[in-house]
Amino acid sequence: MLSIKNIGRISKRYRHLRRYQQILGIIIKYGFENIIEAMNIDHYIESGLQLIPFVKAHEKVERLSKNQRIRLTLEELGPTFVKMGQVLSSRPDLVPPDLLIELTKLQDHVPSFSSEEVRAIIASEFGKPINTLFETIEHSPFASASIGQVHKAKLYNGDEVAVKVQRPGIRKTVEADLEIMLHIASIIEKNIVEVAFFRPVKIVEEFAKTLEKEMDYTIEASSMTRMAGHFKKDPAIKIPEVYPDYSSERVLTMEFI
Repeated sequence: MLSIKNIGRISKRYRHLRRYQQILGIIIKYGFENIIEAMNIDHYIESGLQLIPFVKAHEKVERLSKNQRIRLTLEELGPTFVKMGQVLSSRPDLVPPDLLIELTKLQDHVPSFSSEEVRAIIASEFGKPINTLFETIEHSPFASASIGQVHKAKLYNGDEVAVKVQRPGIRKTVEADLEIMLHIASIIEKNIVEVAFFRPVKIVEEFAKTLEKEMDYTIEASSMTRMAGHFKKDPAIKIPEVYPDYSSERVLTMEFI
């Protein structure tokens, strides 16, 4: 389970202070300093936030629309915030139509992690060397995103498979970001009446539950297997076969199509 604390109930001296500073700095960078001012955030966290450079948004940023700036802010904030934007892009009950369109453009800008890390994660998950599981596995991923990346591999029975491996350290990153996100949502709910109506704390809590499921690949594997059963008699639909003996919470092995 994701370990997320409501940091509004902990202390004004916050343990993820550097990341908090970074997040607020990026929000200011894209011209949303009015939100930071309205939050009255120094009342809630006193240590170190005064060090954030309160700079005017760059001229190039100011020429962008507000919705473009929201998207770019989420992209620069990283995987957790990109995922939040992607979830909101499917919520027309919460997000205006023009912002919905912009959120659908969200992209994960993350580098792939090394094949050595991939091998170490797989070995750790199954308690055995990777060469006892796969005859071959390609060094470079053919797909990479914020939570994990996918490598083509071959089993010893000759089957070609796609192996999705979760990004190292991503759980700690997500937990820290969700704590900060929850705290910011609680401050906004208390200080900005126009936004409080949308219950941002509840939105973050529901998002955390969604992300928890996405980070457990056994849930995805179970869903794929169930869907395959539903459509096994339909020749127009093909669901990749899951290989449960080669899958775990952080590794998902499926038929390569």
